[in-house]
Amino acid sequence: GGGMMNMDDKPKFVGLIEEYKAAKGLTGKDVINLLIRYRVIDYIRDYYGALHTTGGQYIVDDISLYIKARQPSMT
Repeated sequence: GGGMMNMDDKPKFVGLIEEYKAAKGLTGKDVINLLIRYRVIDYIRDYYGALHTTGGQYIVDDISLYIKARQPSMT
């Protein structure tokens, strides 16, 4: 298909953001800003089929690594 999530996936997608938010102790706004800044939305959309079969904690870790890889290194 066109690679776009359909609306049926929206609740799952929101659930995924909630999960990440809770795990990181962030506000919804912080999470959205992060996801936009690091283009995580695109990543999740591209890999959604694979990701949502793996379970919440795995996804949280995966997104964390993805963001970390894109942040300027703090060394």
